[in-house]
Amino acid sequence: MARIIVAEDDEILGEIACDVLVAYGHAAGLVQDGAEALQIVKTRRPDLLVLDCNLPGMSGVTVLRELRNMPAFCDLPIMMLTGRRGAQDEELARFAGADDYMKKPFDPDEFVFRVEELLTRKQKASPPKRA
Repeated sequence: MARIIVAEDDEILGEIACDVLVAYGHAAGLVQDGAEALQIVKTRRPDLLVLDCNLPGMSGVTVLRELRNMPAFCDLPIMMLTGRRGAQDEELARFAGADDYMKKPFDPDEFVFRVEELLTRKQKASPPKRA
């Protein structure tokens, strides 16, 4: 089970994303503002962050840049889940440090598959814990 924060200003889409993650055994919480998402991540680091590009308060790309500039969060898996469909938008997000970029509307099964991939990659990259 992973702790996942979904930052999405569309409450219905955010609830769908959270419900799908919970159905697959994860703990998921929804925030609807970029500045709030940043504050929550700083307070209690999740295992993964899902960000919309267009968030009130602070855009998802700005949240992403802020986190990538902090040593404590430079390795946090971050997926952009957005309605921005242009190749330039995806390039900008990936350049800012996004680990994955998924366009809305999204297929719930593909969404969970990609979340699981990010979590697995993070787990493999983590150093083994000492007893």
